[in-house]
Amino acid sequence: MYLEFYKNEDKLIVKLTGELDHHSAEEVRNKIDDRIARNGSSKVILDFTNVNFMDSSGIGVVIGRYKKLSMKKGEICIASVQESVRRVFELSGMFKIIKLYESVQEAVEVI
Repeated sequence: MYLEFYKNEDKLIVKLTGELDHHSAEEVRNKIDDRIARNGSSKVILDFTNVNFMDSSGIGVVIGRYKKLSMKKGEICIASVQESVRRVFELSGMFKIIKLYESVQEAVEVI
């Protein structure tokens, strides 16, 4: 899994590329947490445009960042999810607590 980080005003955008599974989950978790801490970001957008597979470990990564940011009165959202990954999110019930946006641009404008 490859991660790229961008700042857009007060928002941290994390572009994920590859597979978010048990092999990559811990590294992804550590890198995102490190960047959130260094930037002091309270608004995070996870860009799933280039994520072609995700398992329950990926759900854990997203939920963990949600909990961490919620404790700081921050927020996290997900943008640009491919259909196969969207099904994993839907089955987990994640969209009941974390907003999904069709594009990163839409997420930037709303959160």
